[in-house]
Amino acid sequence: MDHHDKNEEAPSVVVVVVPLPAQGHLNQLLHFSRLVSERQIPVHYVGSATHNRQVKHRVQGWDPSIISNIHFHDFPLPSFPTPPPDPNASHKCPTHLLPTFEAALNLRKPLAELLHSLSLTARRVVVVHDSLMCFAAKEASSLPNGEAYSFYSCSAFFVLFSQWEPLGRPSNPGIESLNEDLIHLSFKDCFTYDFANFIARHKQSSEFDVGKLYNTCPPIEGKFIDLLAEEPFLDRNQRQWAFGPLNPIVVSESDSLRGKSSLVLQRHKCLEWLDKQPLDSVLYVSFGTMTSISDEQIREIAIGLEQSEQRFIWVLRDADRGDLYANQDDVRRIELPEGYEERVKGVGMIVRDWAPQLQILAHASTGGFLSHCGWNSCMESLSMGVPIAAWPMHSDQPWNTLLVTKVLRVGVVVREWKNRGEIASSVMIENAVRKLMVSEDGKDMRKRGKELGIAVRQVVSKDGTSTAELDSFLTHISRS
Repeated sequence: MDHHDKNEEAPSVVVVVVPLPAQGHLNQLLHFSRLVSERQIPVHYVGSATHNRQVKHRVQGWDPSIISNIHFHDFPLPSFPTPPPDPNASHKCPTHLLPTFEAALNLRKPLAELLHSLSLTARRVVVVHDSLMCFAAKEASSLPNGEAYSFYSCSAFFVLFSQWEPLGRPSNPGIESLNEDLIHLSFKDCFTYDFANFIARHKQSSEFDVGKLYNTCPPIEGKFIDLLAEEPFLDRNQRQWAFGPLNPIVVSESDSLRGKSSLVLQRHKCLEWLDKQPLDSVLYVSFGTMTSISDEQIREIAIGLEQSEQRFIWVLRDADRGDLYANQDDVRRIELPEGYEERVKGVGMIVRDWAPQLQILAHASTGGFLSHCGWNSCMESLSMGVPIAAWPMHSDQPWNTLLVTKVLRVGVVVREWKNRGEIASSVMIENAVRKLMVSEDGKDMRKRGKELGIAVRQVVSKDGTSTAELDSFLTHISRS
């Protein structure tokens, strides 16, 4: 830890981070905060007490409490409804979180006060805000020494197409040179009307921003990062930096992290179980923190996994509420078919609490990931070289699925987006799992996945492109 001398000068540059209060967004910006703080730039992480508690409790790979120059600001929010997710909703978009996101807009006033006080002693106050928390950019721009950058917690691929499409797909040689499947891409119903309306009101780009940041890298999305940099169809002149993966990269072989790093504060029981499984043999199953699945669909997944005869770890939890710590007594316990856990004992493991996803994906025994394809999960899986059985549920996930399966060819689709209204049968699930884990195609995907993982880990090494991009960004914000 740094020990600050009382007479030490105030920092010349401070970074203020403003995340959207949803796990995948909170997590990526906390990892970003670590990278900045390691370069001796103080970081102020802004949120409500409940969301700051959540992100610190769940972070993997390092311990925020031992880093002296990340300062958490627990700002009060007016009380907001935290309804349970609806597993039977026809649309999987987490509309139950909208009251939380709306409440987070009340961070504006305390944020403005914080920025003002920091601006009195720092040479420059740099605000890095989630692309859906654009009010932060306006507050930064009102300071003589403030500037703002929009952080995208989704893929460059999604950002590119979601901006190109509404403009009426203007002619663009870079996009037109892409694979036919990508050009005719159009995903309906990724967002509910209410969700789309929230996004439109807090537009993903803001006139007050001076640049954009992405959690991605050339081995995963090189051509799409380049196309966004050109932005010939958008009349904007903003700089961009891509320095993912932001999640810690733990390269560890046979003993997979055992006792070797701060990543392991207390080993989860599923890691002990993984230690006993053969290399690349286990399928990790998790649908993230924003998806709730009906009992009928859970039953089909359970049977599909059992019939695939593959080893698996299945994280069986409902979607997060807006406040994890409220109404804990009435959280739904998801039921499995009678006698199921007994039958799969030794082959499958059910985890009903928070699972150490990063450690599971980094473990040598993990050979595949059955995932909703949220960007946080995609980046963690690809950086660890683990191929994906993709089952998009909402938002940017259909685009991420296409990126993983068609562009990178390191995954299979479990259920096509066009069939999103239907229950996926146990046979479909079994087939996808077997294809990923034991077919010849799956073997090729695993090989490509491992090669991609090596390339991705390379970009965050000392001489890697993401390290250079991060250095470039930090040099830019520290300019005289």
